[in-house]
Amino acid sequence: MAHLSYVNVFAKDVVALSGFYQKVFGFTEIEAIRSPIFRGLETGKSALGFNALDAYDLLQLSEFSDTKGVKFLLNIDVDSKGDVDRLVPVALASGATLVKPPYVTYYNWYQSVLLDPEGNVFRINFMM
Repeated sequence: MAHLSYVNVFAKDVVALSGFYQKVFGFTEIEAIRSPIFRGLETGKSALGFNALDAYDLLQLSEFSDTKGVKFLLNIDVDSKGDVDRLVPVALASGATLVKPPYVTYYNWYQSVLLDPEGNVFRINFMM
């Protein structure tokens, strides 16, 4: 069976953006795969990768590098409603922007919607 191994994010500053997710969520860096244009973080079930913009050329994706708008949504699951409430201020203090404060969804999750320092959308979720 196939499984998700990584979600990779193109980043203007791989060190700063990976550091944001380390600081907010406590993810650890996978130092064995560090390079000048990449950082990887262990998230527990899969990994989160950050590619420098140089990777567009490396992957022959240059023609897509100007793509505008929201193209993905990172979901970070936590253990409790209290964790959602606790981590939103940590994310904001670390440079995130609040899009939607914590709320209960129609599918009975407690979550908040934010933008990371580079404008990528992520949610902090607790599945009730």
